[in-house]
Amino acid sequence: MTTFADLGLSPELLQAVEAAGYTTPTPIQAEAIPAVLMMKDMIGIAQTGTGKTASFVLPMIDILHHGRRRALMPRS
Repeated sequence: MTTFADLGLSPELLQAVEAAGYTTPTPIQAEAIPAVLMMKDMIGIAQTGTGKTASFVLPMIDILHHGRRRALMPRS
């Protein structure tokens, strides 16, 4: 069984996930989180309520928090 700790999230983010009461990632989370952390393009399809938003938001928070990549925003 995969845990959030197996997915490569930072200790700080893991602590927040556990504090929110989540212990085991859903299948979409287990597949998407490592790919997003590696900055790969990702398309995911899953039913409502399976954690798709967290699949993309959690690794992006980690990436932005650790400054691994600057946000690419248009400059005016």
